[in-house]
Amino acid sequence: MTGVLLRGVRLGSGGPLRDVRLQDGAVVTIGESVDARSGDEVWHHPDAVLMPGFVDGHVHATQWALRRSRVEVAAARSPQQVADLLLAAVRGSGRRDAVLAGHGYRDAMWAQPPHKDLLEAALPGRPVVLVSHDMHSVWLSPAALALLGREHPTGVLREQDALEVVQQLDAGRTAEDVDARVGEAMTAAAARGLTEVIDFEFADNRLHWTRRAGGEAPLPIRVQSAVWLPWLDEAVAHGLRTGQPLPDTHGPVETGPFKMIADGSLNTRTAYCHAPYPDSAADGGHGLLLIEPEELTGLMSRAWTAGLTPAVHAIGDRANTVVLDAFEQVGCPGRVEHAQQVRPDDAVRFARPGLVASVQPQHAMADRDVAEHHWQGRTSWAFPYRSLLAAGARLELGSDAPVSEPLPLQAVSDAVRRTDDDRPPWHPEQSIPLTAALPAASGGRSGVREGDRADLVLVGADPATVPTSDLAQLPVLATLLAGRFTHRADA
Repeated sequence: MTGVLLRGVRLGSGGPLRDVRLQDGAVVTIGESVDARSGDEVWHHPDAVLMPGFVDGHVHATQWALRRSRVEVAAARSPQQVADLLLAAVRGSGRRDAVLAGHGYRDAMWAQPPHKDLLEAALPGRPVVLVSHDMHSVWLSPAALALLGREHPTGVLREQDALEVVQQLDAGRTAEDVDARVGEAMTAAAARGLTEVIDFEFADNRLHWTRRAGGEAPLPIRVQSAVWLPWLDEAVAHGLRTGQPLPDTHGPVETGPFKMIADGSLNTRTAYCHAPYPDSAADGGHGLLLIEPEELTGLMSRAWTAGLTPAVHAIGDRANTVVLDAFEQVGCPGRVEHAQQVRPDDAVRFARPGLVASVQPQHAMADRDVAEHHWQGRTSWAFPYRSLLAAGARLELGSDAPVSEPLPLQAVSDAVRRTDDDRPPWHPEQSIPLTAALPAASGGRSGVREGDRADLVLVGADPATVPTSDLAQLPVLATLLAGRFTHRADA
């Protein structure tokens, strides 16, 4: 088979200039001067730096893909401003969607709570569904509640009810439409240097990714397809095991981890915390524990016995305590998704072998003001990346798309700088060095070596030599998946 020869690329940050030959999905030769073989594609850029491909450790692929067609309301600072943005979108585009869908409202700092009556007043009789920024709540108009067969006094549903509403909303789309949008999103991800994602969509992911990976066109992204509780029995019956190729596919799709949710979120004030929230009306003050410890350990043990690695959502410090207790009791490897608030005495417990702290640095930047208000006096252990790293934890970076965009270089920048605007760094003592952030954004890979899988990214400058404020804008020149170009800026 023919291969690809990368001519004169810098081998990692601070590395030497080398020729790198790829064939059969692997890095086969690295040398000062490598001869091209007949039929090889030769690629060269004078400033190219070769690094392991970026991995986003936490996305919701369908929700990210569909967000593009929803009305963006993240700029709203009150429920009335949300209604104004919806009205402007309808009047400006003449949208006639059967259900008007919006995304991104953040009510954690609003003086007035969202309510279905406000949507009815703005858009009488119109079914409106708004998904919150963190996807842990949805805000529905009376017509949307009726259409979905639900009743609710305020129209604001949270946690599992919110997940089910979003699933109902998506069920009205054809598989062809959703797959096309997901394909566009994955192509965009490849252009950002991503070669792999873990998809935590709340759906029958085995069914959906089997269909997507069964087509003639190869996928541009390697996918780990997570399993949720409603589909656990089916996954066990089919013998699915984390890390193994998904049956009946010829694309780069593997079975991912088994996903559970221990608590809610900061913005929804349902993250489960040791200390109460300032708003005493928020679920008794401490947030929500969404699964009892005994049930959590039982499900983790069952999944691990069947070959599925547990991945448990935990945001509040009390939820992280509960989840760490469960991992110690079951004695298995796995992932803690988010780990946004971790007490110092729990940070050291993340060093257990095989445990990944899956974090999303853009959340720290987007939520710093909310954290200062709702976690007042406790933000020294909020988004504690340096503490986790110093304790010996394995960090993996991600986006939680569509909560934030899957931009791996932005994630690296946020983890290193602890600011993404003109304000001073927020808790700079929790920043991590670039030498740790880059491997954390690459699934743990720290360099390119002979024999490696040829999932690679070429960027336009050495990350160590550019100002840290420019890291997020570092150009991606090319991305390769198993030695195949999935993105070329010169194409």
